[in-house]
Amino acid sequence: MSDVCREFGSRTYHGLPELDYPFHDRDALVTNCGRICVYRKKINISTVMAGQKLGIKEVDDGIWLSFMHYDLGYIDLEQRALQPIDNPFGTRLSPMS
Repeated sequence: MSDVCREFGSRTYHGLPELDYPFHDRDALVTNCGRICVYRKKINISTVMAGQKLGIKEVDDGIWLSFMHYDLGYIDLEQRALQPIDNPFGTRLSPMS
C-alpha cells in the first residue's frame, strides 16, 4: 500500500491499493521519469503514472497495457512508445474484455 496519506476535509486518502493483474502476462512499474522497460527497451508512458504498476499482456498485434480496470493502449516496440486508445475510460475494446 502507498505511504501517501493526505487529509481532505473529514476523509483521509491512503493511496491506491496494491494492484494485481491476474489475467496479464506480467506487470511493470513505471519509473519516476515515466518509463517502463520491455524487452530491454525503454518505453515512454507518462510521468503522471510514475510509481504505478501496469499490467502487460502480449497479444497478436503487440503488447497491451492496462492500469487498474482500464485499457490504455498498446506498445509499439519499434517506436518505443505507447499508442493510446482514443478513450481509455470509455467502452472496453481490448482483446482481454
